[in-house]
Amino acid sequence: MKIYVVGGAVRDELLGLPVQDRDHVVVGATPDAMLAAGFRPVGKDFPVFLHPETQEEYALARTERKTAPGYHGFVFHTDPDVTLEDDLIRRDLTINAMARGADGAIVDPYGGRRDLAARVFRHVSEAFAEDPVRILRLARFAARFPAFRVADETLSLMKKMVEEGEVDALVPERVWQELARGLMENHPSRMLAVLRDCGALARIMPELDALWGVPQPPKHHPEVDTGVHMMLVIDVSAEQRHSLAVRFAALMHDLGKGITPPDNWPSHHGHEGMGAKLIGAVCKRLKVPNDCRDLALITAREHGNVARAFELRANTIVTLCERCDAFRKPERFADMLLAAECDARGRGDANHAMRTRAYLQRPYLLAALAAARAVNAGEVAAGCGENKAQIPDAVHHARVSAVSQWVYSADGAKAYADSTLGPD
Repeated sequence: MKIYVVGGAVRDELLGLPVQDRDHVVVGATPDAMLAAGFRPVGKDFPVFLHPETQEEYALARTERKTAPGYHGFVFHTDPDVTLEDDLIRRDLTINAMARGADGAIVDPYGGRRDLAARVFRHVSEAFAEDPVRILRLARFAARFPAFRVADETLSLMKKMVEEGEVDALVPERVWQELARGLMENHPSRMLAVLRDCGALARIMPELDALWGVPQPPKHHPEVDTGVHMMLVIDVSAEQRHSLAVRFAALMHDLGKGITPPDNWPSHHGHEGMGAKLIGAVCKRLKVPNDCRDLALITAREHGNVARAFELRANTIVTLCERCDAFRKPERFADMLLAAECDARGRGDANHAMRTRAYLQRPYLLAALAAARAVNAGEVAAGCGENKAQIPDAVHHARVSAVSQWVYSADGAKAYADSTLGPD
């Protein structure tokens, strides 16, 4: 029995990065031998065991055979005669097909160290084409390692997989899982770039793919192209280390611009409502968690109003807060403002005013919400006596009055005077 550390742990050690998890391959063993050594079985499709002390995963060296479309259609084979090289050749990328023995020696039969040095994603063998999830994984790695490029032959293979319909067999839950993980990397735009380059984005998220080639007003968008803008926005959300929900909202915020008619370009009037409908469909199809869906919906619908915050009257601000359910969920409203700020900063010109100046709309609207929330709704309701039907309007008007006082206060007036960013 020989045990090797494999995959990402070896890759990250060679890159000088911290290692989060260690996976192991065991060569020359049987399931009975693993059980006798105290390992606990956890694998469903093939024998994987947890170490009795460290709880790290140990998998028997295996080969696999494609039997059906998609990524479930495999038959796995484990046997003491399966070599380490047999196991590694079935892995996705050369940089993930290295192993380290107990003596510290690196086993690199397929050129992983060479491709690490060259910053190249290269498939190990034609087995890559048998699992469409590998396209998503490679795209996610591109978001993690933005300096790496996809080898020409690997990109050609990915395009062929898309053309042959392998990507169409992906289940929604796995698409969302990989998309979410990619969004949480440092440069999520690279994930989308790779998916577009091979044609996969048009198959798994055609609504997003439709944004490229759609122009926007150059005065506010020096990058002009909506798809390019969206990638700038999600990278800003990553730079700010925002939550997954905020990053997904940033990704989805302009989805409606992909379906506005050309005679409505580049202004895209009404794209907010169109985007909300598309987001609902995308989230239903990919089974997106409710918190991500809900934040994306209100961001798409309201980010234009947020950008125009200093033009809004007190009544409109309170109505905005009511539409966003901000009185019950102020944290979500604050997250929506974060996503709107990412939208403002996602500009192609690094010196553009909307990218570099303070985004005062966010503290302005947060202060207005705080003023409205300070209204004692119970006291207002009591003042309505027996006429319960008047309560909603009475509370609304009391909140409008409170926001109006804030707007015309010294702090509100200063915020207005300091505002320099124009509407989106």
